[in-house]
Amino acid sequence: MTTEKIWELRLSPEQIRRQREKVRAALIEASANISGGKITRLSERDLALLFEHYDAVFLHGFFKANIKGKISFSLSRRMSQSAGKVISPGNLAHLPPEQERYELRLSADFFFNYGALEREKLVNGIPSRDALEALQLVFEHELCHLLELHLFKHSSCRGSRFKQMAANLFGHTQSYHHLPTVREIAGEKFGLSVGDPVRFTAEGHCYEGVISRITKRATVMVRDEKGDYRDQQGHRYSKWYVPLAMLEKVK
Repeated sequence: MTTEKIWELRLSPEQIRRQREKVRAALIEASANISGGKITRLSERDLALLFEHYDAVFLHGFFKANIKGKISFSLSRRMSQSAGKVISPGNLAHLPPEQERYELRLSADFFFNYGALEREKLVNGIPSRDALEALQLVFEHELCHLLELHLFKHSSCRGSRFKQMAANLFGHTQSYHHLPTVREIAGEKFGLSVGDPVRFTAEGHCYEGVISRITKRATVMVRDEKGDYRDQQGHRYSKWYVPLAMLEKVK
């Protein structure tokens, strides 16, 4: 498919639904990790398979025919707010086609933790029914970034061009997700949030401190005269990374 044809693509809601289901079924059949809507394992190979199926089913092989450089896929356990992103060189506009490089990276924990909270989970304005559909919707958003980067060497999901493309190809009405974050899960399941005083036991000792950050674990700052960290009042602290389930909130 040519560049001109890509911009002429406008799928109906029913076409999008059918083709999304077709990609879903193809991924379940081909993946060694995904057998249904719940996701407990995910690999870079799964993302590559998803890319191949989306390119074939939705884009009629546009990427395969037109991108001469390299596209790679990765998973992150550190991304705690963004569910996905596309990484490209800063000098992309000045590279010859065969030297273009793109990395499509997704945050695995959003899909592993999909069922942690019982509530509606919108992705790009679309209610997702399970973790696999959420994965697909996030992936579609990143495909729009990849397409815009390849064609225009710049991409912003705030721009009208991006929004129109995402709507035409995938029926997206928004450019963000409402999947459970680790902070939200910590608040709902453990009653913990940044700034809370907490107590925990480690190495046979009981410590008290304050939560300064929440990712997969909580970062807890504990008063310590020999600590490496100092606040504006001159108090010293040591930093601890503590599983959320090991923390007790100090009242």
